[in-house]
Amino acid sequence: MNILIHPSYFPSISQFVAIAKAEKVTFEMDDNFQKQTNRNRMHIYSPNGIQLLNIPIKHTKEAHQKTKDVKIETAFDWQKQHFKSLEAAYRTSPFFEYFEDDLAPIFQKKHTFLMDLNFETMEFASKCLKLDFPYDETSEYFHEVIDKTDYRQLINGKKDNNSFGSYTQVFGDKHGFINNLSILDLLFNEGRYALDYLKSQELL
Repeated sequence: MNILIHPSYFPSISQFVAIAKAEKVTFEMDDNFQKQTNRNRMHIYSPNGIQLLNIPIKHTKEAHQKTKDVKIETAFDWQKQHFKSLEAAYRTSPFFEYFEDDLAPIFQKKHTFLMDLNFETMEFASKCLKLDFPYDETSEYFHEVIDKTDYRQLINGKKDNNSFGSYTQVFGDKHGFINNLSILDLLFNEGRYALDYLKSQELL
């Protein structure tokens, strides 16, 4: 199965379920940026329940800006805030320390473009999962896709209704299982079993 999917910020579990089952991945590079999607945000399981981590972006006067041209707003120290939030959420998880040394540099590097950061976070997650997959990138935008399975809708978390099997989460005894968070939640809790979990799940 060949799929078309968006690069995103530490993608949702549903996106990695799609990638784990794909024979080839094509990343959408020519879409217009849309606010309130996982292009620049992820959801994690904090001590208080679900928490949104949002990357601030530079706003332009253009009505439509391609996602690949979007620049990160560097006036805020969002990286420090995001890493502290991850520590608070996952410091006691089984595998946080195992991945921490490779994760921390992502939050110390100053990226100019959102897309570059998104690719780095996806490469980190893929490496941790030991999931090596061939991919290419689009060169123009097509509203309808006929030669690939179109999973671009997964970038919009509010419309992603996929429901997956439960696994042990750090604060699960407090708030119950929270479905389809960032791939980091699965990695920190399941470690080397994360890829088997992804391959065992089904998408709508």
